[in-house]
Amino acid sequence: MKKSSAFVLGSVPSLEELAAVAEGRRRLALVPAARARMNASRRRLLKAAAAGDPVYGVNTGFAELASKRIPSDQLAGLQRNLVRSHACGVGELLSIAEARAMLWLRANELARGYSGVRPELVEMMSRLYNAGVVPAVPSRGSLGASGDLAPQAHVALLLIGEGRALEDGRPVSAKDALRRAGLKPFTLEAKEGLSLLNGTQGMQAVGGLALRRAQRVLDAAQLAGAASLEAMTGTPVPFEADIHRLKPHRGQVECARGLRELLKGSEIRESHRENDPRVQDPYSLRCMPQVHGAVLDVLHHSISTVETELASVTDNPIIAGGSVLSGGNFHGQALSFAFDSAAAALTALGNISERRIFQLILGSSPRLNIYLARNPGLESGWMIPQYVAAALASENKTLAHPASADSIPSSANKEDFVSMGMWAALKLKQVVSNAAQIVAIELLCAAQGVEVHAPLRPGKGVAEGLKRLRARVRPAEGDEALGPRMELVRDMILEGYFE
Repeated sequence: MKKSSAFVLGSVPSLEELAAVAEGRRRLALVPAARARMNASRRRLLKAAAAGDPVYGVNTGFAELASKRIPSDQLAGLQRNLVRSHACGVGELLSIAEARAMLWLRANELARGYSGVRPELVEMMSRLYNAGVVPAVPSRGSLGASGDLAPQAHVALLLIGEGRALEDGRPVSAKDALRRAGLKPFTLEAKEGLSLLNGTQGMQAVGGLALRRAQRVLDAAQLAGAASLEAMTGTPVPFEADIHRLKPHRGQVECARGLRELLKGSEIRESHRENDPRVQDPYSLRCMPQVHGAVLDVLHHSISTVETELASVTDNPIIAGGSVLSGGNFHGQALSFAFDSAAAALTALGNISERRIFQLILGSSPRLNIYLARNPGLESGWMIPQYVAAALASENKTLAHPASADSIPSSANKEDFVSMGMWAALKLKQVVSNAAQIVAIELLCAAQGVEVHAPLRPGKGVAEGLKRLRARVRPAEGDEALGPRMELVRDMILEGYFE
């Protein structure tokens, strides 16, 4: 993939930049100002350690072993042992984008100059990223406090030439991957192993990228909902601006405006304006601004939380104000809350989309046959895709249980309250995928329904969105195996095709 302009390490990224770097569309650069900050921080760290005072993770053991002093000639071995002992994650591997994002996010934080590591460490991480060498990171093992220790240890393993890397999605020997990239394993010195492990970069990567995809699902849900309204000859009156001025939640106002734009100029609407005996549409149509808008507001808040974390220093200890300070910025509670609330919001978005699918195939709307079948009885039409949507909606209801409500003590009770933020991120990832699949089914059903009204055209925005859909996905013609096209449209949504 061709890379665009360089990202200057130590900068404050947005969620958009997180996605761009994770997809490999940027190069990384460590500028002289960042090197100077890091060198100054390193000098302060070594000065504190040379004074003979215990400095956590530099000349002491870790967690409950912090009272154990480590001789100076064993400090490098201490860091290597830390990485090896913590690299015990299990389960399926994170995606290439997620693992690449973890590598970059950690390098970016270290380049801010508060961790006391050498610039050479960040330069090695930059070379790995720029050469396309990606760590293989198991997804399970983080409690979301002390950072994402186990996942980030697998990133650190790659730097020292151990563990595994990903090549074309397959795990390979890290040593071989470094050799093919023309790189040698890096030798860690005092505190550098600890600084690679402490931090919330696993949560930031997995949850942040899931939030970016969640935005795309909401965009597609707006299009799908507007198309469903057209297919069922519903009324756009509930989206009028005067209604939403009286309940001016930011997201509600924005989503109502978006729906008006999608439906503007609808010939289908004009065809039934005068003679329609129906008074009100079902809530899943009428209340789209109130529901979609509430989802948007939650996403805004969750994204703000993640972007604050992207700008943060989450290491421990940190070098600030001329001192070496031990604190708890690695704790992921804020992220855990953000991902849990986003998961609940996307669950609701999937639920209302599934209800619109049900209404579309009910056979009670003008000109729409039951199950959208061309020949009901002989054909089952879109009966079973609604089952799929219902199954996924139910799965999301289970996944929406908050991870942040849980904690389990660890590290001999030194780490007695943890955030479970990585699990919150992983759950959000699945909820977003499920919601995208539900919305994809709605979009396909709505397109079939709108096309029944031809030659009458829907609103201009809906027409443009369905034109883009049909450029890649043809209409169903009689009963077919619909699963592959449902999954194709899901992937189109997650990739931002309908933004």
